[in-house]
Amino acid sequence: MSSRPNKSLTGDVAISVTNVSKKFRLFASPSARLAEALHPFRKTYHHEFWALRDISFTVNRGEVLGILGQNGSGKSTLLQIICSVMQATEGDVQAHGRISALLELGAGFNPDFTGRQNVMLNGSIMGFTRKEMQQRMPEIEAFADIGEFFDQPVKTYSSGMSVRVAFAAAIHIDPEILIVDEALAVGDSKFQHKCYARIEDFKARNKTIILVTHDVGQITAHCDRAILLNKGQLVMEGRPRDVVDRYIETIFGTDDSPSVTEKDDAGESGQEPGSNHSAVEYRDDKRVEERRSYCKNEIRFGDRRAEILDCVVESGGVWDPAQVNFADPMNIYVKMRFAAEFAPLYGFGLKTIAGIEVYGSNTYMQRIAVPASKPGILQTIRFSLSAPLRPGDYFLDVGVAEIDGTPGGSAVDVRRSVAMITIAPVAKRIDFNGLFDLSPKFDIL
Repeated sequence: MSSRPNKSLTGDVAISVTNVSKKFRLFASPSARLAEALHPFRKTYHHEFWALRDISFTVNRGEVLGILGQNGSGKSTLLQIICSVMQATEGDVQAHGRISALLELGAGFNPDFTGRQNVMLNGSIMGFTRKEMQQRMPEIEAFADIGEFFDQPVKTYSSGMSVRVAFAAAIHIDPEILIVDEALAVGDSKFQHKCYARIEDFKARNKTIILVTHDVGQITAHCDRAILLNKGQLVMEGRPRDVVDRYIETIFGTDDSPSVTEKDDAGESGQEPGSNHSAVEYRDDKRVEERRSYCKNEIRFGDRRAEILDCVVESGGVWDPAQVNFADPMNIYVKMRFAAEFAPLYGFGLKTIAGIEVYGSNTYMQRIAVPASKPGILQTIRFSLSAPLRPGDYFLDVGVAEIDGTPGGSAVDVRRSVAMITIAPVAKRIDFNGLFDLSPKFDIL
């Protein structure tokens, strides 16, 4: 296996990965490792684990490649092999051009050295003279923007400070190939914005970039192509949006979708003629647990005099979409079965990954009259709304309760974080701060 620059590669190929596999020996304990090393008849005490299996792809010069995969899929192992930090068990990697990598927080940093000293050391390892690094140092220090901590030992840094210095050092050594593995996730929004702006600058200068992140919005916004790893195997390679869709399927289940039929008047879904939202009718026998977007870590409570069987989002004629476009109309369909008669209210809510409530309401709060339930009846309801939300991931709550005079009622079946909704990034610049667009009007009087 080789990851050295190779001038035999064609001028358009920056990195070539061919049939790469990586095997680790796993031991139950340190004593088992020692016993195997000292055993006179070479008895084995380990079992083999293949972190990567037969991975092949190329990255062209000037291309931004995104790599997606769940934790443990082999992403970091693959990057370490590309960067020559680790050697492959089988296969070959060839790189054409200087690689600068940000593989993990503080990787390669001596905790007892200051940020400045670590940057100098990193530059010398990359082949730069002391004078060359001193010339670059003011730009590196300004980009890191950690003030007097730049001359303090790295062991006193927060994780955010460490990644600031590491990224600043990585991008100021004129790499032909930049590799970033997850580390930007710990930076604050301002620093992330500055980093991604520099990545866009690298793209304009025909640099090659490999970006590993769990933020699917960044994959679709910045990458020209993406690959998906799952359990050490390359399962998909193609357009970022297609790979993101497949990635979400691997997390939340299958990609089966319910049937969609056009309709001219109100039907089972109760949609009024002339609605501004898509005129589609819910006809499906799935349960929410079978949906791609289902979150198995949902929280559920209530006395179950009614049971929520299904919850599915529709937008633009697509059911259970992997992503919803910014500000597009969407419908949330909820199907339930009643086991008792009571005066119900129906509600839904959206919240961020951190649990911050973006919006929540119900039919009682909205003063919408709904008929009493009847035992054995299947009922489907629909919430229609638009989604002018900042691109990212949100979790959906749905519920049915009995009216008792309080805003939330008495819980019958409440399913919190039952599904994930991803708002896709927009091509144009986001022109607001916060979670959602209030679309204000400004007048000078």
